[in-house]
Amino acid sequence: MTESKYDTKILCTTDYLQLKQTTAPAGHSWTYAHRPNAQNVAVIAPIIHLDNDYLIFLETRRPPIYAEGKAEACIELPAGLVGDENNGETVIEAVKKEVLEETGYKADKVKIVAPLISSSGGCTSETCAIALVDIYDDRVVSEPVTDGGIIINRYKIKLKDTYSWLNEQQQLGKAISAQTLAALYYVCESTRK
Repeated sequence: MTESKYDTKILCTTDYLQLKQTTAPAGHSWTYAHRPNAQNVAVIAPIIHLDNDYLIFLETRRPPIYAEGKAEACIELPAGLVGDENNGETVIEAVKKEVLEETGYKADKVKIVAPLISSSGGCTSETCAIALVDIYDDRVVSEPVTDGGIIINRYKIKLKDTYSWLNEQQQLGKAISAQTLAALYYVCESTRK
């Protein structure tokens, strides 16, 4: 991880998050969340190529979202921290590992389409890399994890039905991850070529 050239102060540290403070451009203090145990987040758009192209989505229960009464579940693409368990882990290694862990599918081809996307720049230092993953074998080769009960369902949705399916999920009161929407932009761009 790169050291910051800006002065920062750690206000609070937990096992996986820090609350830090720095100086805003206008000179006042700015407080934000930081993950000291990860270099990045890999957000993955796994595309299964069959008679049609399919995307795999996850339905999750994220404690900050339900604790604040926003939604009981979120729709997301598979994702995972880069370097949280292996300090030298690359984004591509993390992508392959997370696809297998969270979907049970083996990635045949990985393409990083956006290496540095800000999650919520006013609130957290977290960034993500967006990867498109091609899968040509529709066999689940490994039992997917629930990630401690966070992942509650998986959906294989035809790419052409993604927009209407996401709208249905929102009408059911589920939140849609902003990182998922960012990744879908790159999925759409890649299929237009």
